[in-house]
Amino acid sequence: MTPDRTPDRTHPPTLQTWAPELVKALGLDAAVPLKDLLELARDAAHGVERPAAPVATYLVGLAVGRGMAFEQACRVVRDALPPSEPPSDPLPDA
Repeated sequence: MTPDRTPDRTHPPTLQTWAPELVKALGLDAAVPLKDLLELARDAAHGVERPAAPVATYLVGLAVGRGMAFEQACRVVRDALPPSEPPSDPLPDA
């Protein structure tokens, strides 16, 4: 980000650099559990339909913002998904 809080768009950002910039731009003080969120999004997209991914992660964020532990919120979402086989390949560490 530039000193005036404008993102530097001279090159495409990676998720690992973009997420912390977004945290700062939103005025938050939080770590982003990228790997866990991406796995949850994948599970929702494959278990329901693709648009379920952002809905699931948004609702987890709301629940966490209201005081629920992140792990518990993810568990609630996963418990609400239809049964399926676990993914054959876990996401690499983000």
